[in-house]
Parts: sequence; C-alpha cells; structure tokens
Amino acid sequence: MIAKLTGILDSVGDDWAILDVGGVGYLVFCSSRTLAQLPGTGEAVSFVIETHIREDHIHLYGFLDHAERDWFKLLTTVQGVGAKVGLGIQSVLGPKELTDAILAQDKGMITRAPGVGPKLATRLLTELKDKVGGMASVAPAMAGAVAANDTDRAAMEDAVSALVNLGYRRGDAFGAVTGAMRSIGDDAGVEDLIRAGLKELTA
Repeated sequence: MIAKLTGILDSVGDDWAILDVGGVGYLVFCSSRTLAQLPGTGEAVSFVIETHIREDHIHLYGFLDHAERDWFKLLTTVQGVGAKVGLGIQSVLGPKELTDAILAQDKGMITRAPGVGPKLATRLLTELKDKVGGMASVAPAMAGAVAANDTDRAAMEDAVSALVNLGYRRGDAFGAVTGAMRSIGDDAGVEDLIRAGLKELTA
C-alpha cells in the first residue's frame, strides 16, 4: 500500500500529475486545487497518497497534506460520493471551507462542486455533521463554538442570519462568526459578533 510519494514532477493534466520517483512514473489523481499549488515540472514534490485497489485497476490519489487526505476519505464514506466527486468537492472547497459548510449546514456551498446536486448535498451535510468534530483539521475552538451554551448558540445564529441577509453565503458567514466568537470570547453579543464577522469577511 502506497501512503506517500516524493519525487520530481514530470507532467500535469486536468486532474492528474505524473511523479517521477527513481525513474518510475506514478500517475496520481488530484483535485484542481492541489494541482494549482504544485511547483513547476522538474521540481521536487511530495504527495500524501490514498491508494484505491479494484479488480481492474489501482488508482493513486494525491494530496499535499494529511488534512486534505483525511477529508477525501471522509467524503467518500458518503453514498454517492466516489473518488471523482470527492476530488471535485475538494477542487471547490478547502478543508476550512468544508468544515464551515458542514457545521453551518450550508447546502449552497456544497452544490458549487461539480456532480453534487441538492439531494447529494443534503446527504453529505446530514451524514458528516456529527463526524466533523473528530477531524484533526478542525480547530478545537471552532468545535467548541458549535457546542456552546444555548445563549451563545442563539447569538451566533442571529449574527450568521444578519450576515446572510447582507448577502454573504451561510458557510462564509458561519466561519466569520465562529472566528469572531473565538477572538471576542463567550460573552460576545450579537452586534459585536456581526461587527467582528464583517471585519473578517472584508479583511
């Protein structure tokens, strides 16, 4: 089982890269977000690998860090999300955006990904809602904010709703308000959260 590859970037396509490791070229499938972060051909690169073995093929999926790989594994546990759709979601949403979208139950953010319609987006949000807190990439403070007391939750929801009414996407608004609560503290009022959230969104 291949878990990591380090070598020279040989070539790049729409959803793949070929990595030369000691003269052997490995075809690695990647999200467009990952491909955009790669150095030029001929440069050294290291992939965290998820290996899928089937009767008729062995596919390698490459990520630049463990958080992306862990999200890919989590996404593909959902029925209807294969490797291609999983990479498509990750092409549109990074780990933090995925976390915000799922915690905020923002169907609109998820449906931006190719191959994800409203029905699949709802399934993703429902099935992953309780699993996100266990992800190493989710900041403890963010997870704590979601589990805040009823008063804090009400203030957060009111602030998120206010930002959504101003035209921001729910997932973005949720991330900004969560960040605001983290910096201000649990005593933050709705107006404080809105102001601080706006500052984060316009920074």
